[in-house]
Amino acid sequence: MMEKILDTIKQLSGDVSQNLIDKFLSNAVTKLWTEYIMDIETIIKTKVDSLKFSIPNASVKKGYHIEIPFNVEDVSEFLLEGLEETGLNAEKTDNGYIISGTPVKSGTFPLVMKYRYEGCLLGKSLEKKFDLIINPDPRDLWKDLPVPEDIEYPKKNEDKKYVKVTALDGTPRKDIVAASKRGRSHANEGKPRDDDFKLYHNDENDWYVIAVADGAGSAKYSREGSRIACETAVNHCINELKNCEKFEENIQQYNLFKDDSESEARKYVGDDIYKIIGAAAFKAHKAIDNEADNKGVASKLYATTLLLAIAKKFNFGWFVATFWVGDGAICLYTEDKNGEQPKSTLLGVPDEGEYAGQTRFLTMPEIFKDSTSLYKRLRFRIVDDFTALMLMTDGVSDPWFETDSNLNNPEKWQKFYQEIQDNKEHPVLLDDDNEQAAQQLLDWLDFWSPGNHDDRTIAILY
Repeated sequence: MMEKILDTIKQLSGDVSQNLIDKFLSNAVTKLWTEYIMDIETIIKTKVDSLKFSIPNASVKKGYHIEIPFNVEDVSEFLLEGLEETGLNAEKTDNGYIISGTPVKSGTFPLVMKYRYEGCLLGKSLEKKFDLIINPDPRDLWKDLPVPEDIEYPKKNEDKKYVKVTALDGTPRKDIVAASKRGRSHANEGKPRDDDFKLYHNDENDWYVIAVADGAGSAKYSREGSRIACETAVNHCINELKNCEKFEENIQQYNLFKDDSESEARKYVGDDIYKIIGAAAFKAHKAIDNEADNKGVASKLYATTLLLAIAKKFNFGWFVATFWVGDGAICLYTEDKNGEQPKSTLLGVPDEGEYAGQTRFLTMPEIFKDSTSLYKRLRFRIVDDFTALMLMTDGVSDPWFETDSNLNNPEKWQKFYQEIQDNKEHPVLLDDDNEQAAQQLLDWLDFWSPGNHDDRTIAILY
């Protein structure tokens, strides 16, 4: 074939030097070879570009796994680059790559698949480019701004407490744990925590007292209102329960007739609860009024909810009594035992205002306008035993229960109580005498719930 080409060239060119013929052949072959290689390259690039695969967005701190197919005829080598800063790993397979792992950085990351084909010039490779988008962790978008140092009524951004009640005659007794954390929405604007709580146990007569309060976000001094409410109400209960022999006698009598809704014993206990818990709430109301008067402002600027409970174990079971104004929840929960279904008793009613999204507050005069209005907010009962008495602000109850009907669902409470203990990031060990439970509960309050970023406070007698 080559001889025929040379003969043809000589016939056409006449008497030419061999050197000129060689140059011609070199140029011709180079041109033909270059065009041939370019044709191959174009064909392969077309094949690669026609590969259809989607790269779903990843998210920081969330596991990611995607297969990228790259099985193209005549492609001899391929290499994926660009994952170095993402925290993801790339595993090469016969048919492409598997990208997996947990992203550590958000942003748009240009990825490049470099590849070579048979006959590709040494040192040269082709590229297919695409982007991997890694979304940020929504939690990282929230600011954590400090509260101004000169603010009136300063309050810590978080608080916790554990009340250890030692065993009696070798029998463990229930402990109390509580935690309160400034909400992300408050931290994002450098605003203080408005929630508060107070715990107490009388070592001499075994009475427990628990209060939780949620200051209204729209009220300028609600953080102080919640503190005054808890402090005043619990202190009143402490004083009333120091000398409570007659009260306890009435409770024991009530236990004999607790199934009779019209019994005198029930009336006596109801009157006692009115004087202890009802009066505690009223005193808290008046204490807030006095603070507002001293400052020369309206008491509604101190608006707060109040959840208050007292409890004691008798030889016949537990006596529990509560006062509830505002939103949030008080629940007496008993987990399933011996095949029985879990039980939950809501010790009050979520206190909605006249319009949706509103609530009532301890500072409102109508809460105490007459004895009937106050009695409606009091609850008391006797139970054989229980797993946990829980008081919480709506910063906790709203994310987990969402609706008032769910607050009456024992299975929802079972799931909630298990979640506290089995949380993957911050489990809370609700065992006897675990003084670490306070910090564990505070850490648990950092749970993520889209759209729910208010202050969070919960107290548990367990």
